[in-house]
Amino acid sequence: MRSYERHLVTKFSDLGLAEMLLRALDREGYETPTSIQDQAIPLLMQGRDLLGIAQTGTGKTAAFALPILNRLIADRQRPAPFTARVLVLAPTRELAAQIADSFRTYGQFLRPSVGVIVGGVSHRPQNDMLARGLDVLVATPGRLLDHLGSGRFKLAATEVLVLDEADHMLDLGFIVPIRQIVAKLPKQRQTLLFSATMPKEIAGLAQDMLNNPAEVSVAPTATTAERVEQHVFLVDGAAKRDMLVELMSGADVSRAIVFTRTKRGADRVAQHLDAAGVGVEAIHGNKSQSQRIRALDGFRRGRTRVLVATDIAARGIDVDGVTHVVNYELPETPEAYVHRIGRTARAGASGRAFSLCDNGERGLLRQIEKATRQTLAFTDRRSADARNADAEPARHNPRAPRAGAAKDDGGRGAQQRPHREGQQLDGHRPGGKRPARAAQGRKRRPFNGESRPQFSRPG
Repeated sequence: MRSYERHLVTKFSDLGLAEMLLRALDREGYETPTSIQDQAIPLLMQGRDLLGIAQTGTGKTAAFALPILNRLIADRQRPAPFTARVLVLAPTRELAAQIADSFRTYGQFLRPSVGVIVGGVSHRPQNDMLARGLDVLVATPGRLLDHLGSGRFKLAATEVLVLDEADHMLDLGFIVPIRQIVAKLPKQRQTLLFSATMPKEIAGLAQDMLNNPAEVSVAPTATTAERVEQHVFLVDGAAKRDMLVELMSGADVSRAIVFTRTKRGADRVAQHLDAAGVGVEAIHGNKSQSQRIRALDGFRRGRTRVLVATDIAARGIDVDGVTHVVNYELPETPEAYVHRIGRTARAGASGRAFSLCDNGERGLLRQIEKATRQTLAFTDRRSADARNADAEPARHNPRAPRAGAAKDDGGRGAQQRPHREGQQLDGHRPGGKRPARAAQGRKRRPFNGESRPQFSRPG
């Protein structure tokens, strides 16, 4: 597998795309390709398989849609009933719909037949659409397997396979459905795999699916968008909702996404914001397809100022003009944090990302800082009792340095971190090692030959 690096070209016309595609790009106001587009498009137009690693918001969709449309222009043929020339797999319904819209936008002068197959809607309209044959089918893996299982829809004529947001599909447990789908595809095909991160599972999938692929990487793993201003508010858990209302009441918040961990949490946060007079909609997996489309459309058109979403939407919401992202609850993985805040600062704009962190989430915050290789500025809005509790364990820890003793901080003293407010975040580590117990007061029972019960320590 070879990795390619090219200098950014100045215009799309330098990439050798068909004239009708250049006309569509000009009409949409696109002049300069992004780095992933500049590197990937020429390779794909040569028919190469490709492994593309790029963070969210870098223009991956156009990077594969444009060369695919160029291929359809060069070889115009009507697809047979119940077949698709191009198959794009996406992890979420929202992302699938947006990919299809991109194909229609870039191919507006070609007018390719583009269809979307997702769960949550009736099978019959989808069957009718498949019966006509499609140039491009965008699908989520589960629903596509349903149609393949019926025996009518076939993948034998599919020329190009695209896996978009492959790492997210693996996170959602789609690895087995993906392999089942790939087994039904012809061996002679072009395969493109795009991912924001490169875990071992993606490397293994790429090795199995791709044939002598080129690799294009435009951003290191877990790198946050450069134009996103990030800030953390340390708050008590019970004060999060009021803090969120305060943030969303700011005059500069014109379009914001608030992320929660759970679907029920998203509904509760949305209800609280609504009661405070903030225009809000919630979007998550328990919502019907029509509800999710309506909520996303209202947010995109500006009828709704705040969208509350779970992580399933972190990579599926592609809306320009998002000024703020709020992590109401920190995600379980640093990669999810990167994708969440990547919803702002898109298309060359800047944005702000706020995170509300209570004491139970301090470990997650440290993981994010370690993975993104940055120290996040913070404001401590906790109660006095919570602040004092931070220092309490240190006073009883026999390993703590004596008062007045010099502390070896490795050259990272507080005076070198003026942007930090209050105590350092790593001053107390919840869930870490407990202070050592003094040995002199401990009584030990003599071993009598019987096995002792094993007790697990509380975390």
